[in-house]
Amino acid sequence: MAEHGAHLTAAGGGEEAPSIFEAVAQDSLMAALRPALRHMAKVLAESNPGRYGCLWTWFDELYALLDLLLQQHYLSKCSASFSENFYSLKRTVLGHSKGPCWLASAGLPKQEHWKSLLLLVLIPYLKGKLEKLVSSLREEDEYSIHPPSSAWKRFYRAFLAAYPFVNMAWEGWFLIQQLCYILGKAQHHSPLLRLAGVRLVRLTVDDIQALEKKLAAATASHSIKEQVHAAVKKALGGVAFSLSTGLSVGVFFLQFLDWWYSSENQETIKSLTALPTPPPPIHLDHGTGSPLLPKLKTVCPLCHKIRTNDTVLSTSGFVFCYRCIYNYVKNHQRCPITGYATELQHLVKLYSPES
Repeated sequence: MAEHGAHLTAAGGGEEAPSIFEAVAQDSLMAALRPALRHMAKVLAESNPGRYGCLWTWFDELYALLDLLLQQHYLSKCSASFSENFYSLKRTVLGHSKGPCWLASAGLPKQEHWKSLLLLVLIPYLKGKLEKLVSSLREEDEYSIHPPSSAWKRFYRAFLAAYPFVNMAWEGWFLIQQLCYILGKAQHHSPLLRLAGVRLVRLTVDDIQALEKKLAAATASHSIKEQVHAAVKKALGGVAFSLSTGLSVGVFFLQFLDWWYSSENQETIKSLTALPTPPPPIHLDHGTGSPLLPKLKTVCPLCHKIRTNDTVLSTSGFVFCYRCIYNYVKNHQRCPITGYATELQHLVKLYSPES
């Protein structure tokens, strides 16, 4: 029975290939790092917008630059990305002979090195930008009162309708690749590794010794020029090492922050930290044609469905769907619950903590 389950912990690429758990874990490491750093930048920007506001405005670009420097350092020194090196893995060229001469300290060939670097940095950056664009277009479409009247609006509505299927195909591609890796039908668990022309293997004792010798040899120099060059190189290496060590130590704390501030956990946080909700106005208009308040707090009093684009009427404090309350106030100039006189300018959009 253990033989039948052995493919789950040792992939079919040979004894040196990592298990599917190691491969997926190193992928999730960088995926958890980005939202945690984003939240830290958001906290700093909210505490001092004048000084740290640029961190939030240009977070994607700054993170891409940091990721570029970090991945370049590890690919050059260890033939692996930061997360792969964290799990004692390295990249090797597909079809490369497995002789004892090839070590992680030798680095990847130039072509595979730059392809790996671009795929590690560029793909997450473009994917994040695309998700932001889709989110902004979807919010604009939901807030639009009038039907689309231009070819551009019809185009981006078609784009919004097609995006979930494109994203599903993208995620399905990765899932199929992982299943093939588990069954021993593929040498890599991610399509990006195949595009880069590399595969993952575990570090050996010879790799670790070669990396230590390379670090020791970098400190030995003779002439003044070599000493200056070695000092600068050592300083840059020290900064990179400090950064990588700090990330390694803090990664589990950052994963905890990512869980704590996740959307699934927000309701629990609100129940523990939020102030009590103020009571509604005393004089409610329960006359003929006045809608009754729903029992569920997430239901719009006008359409009696789950609210979309929560909007509060500042004259009374009640929350409705944007389109529902917009049309009602435009036609009646009063609150549908209290009967207070109101105007369209009294509509206020409510934002969730993730917005």
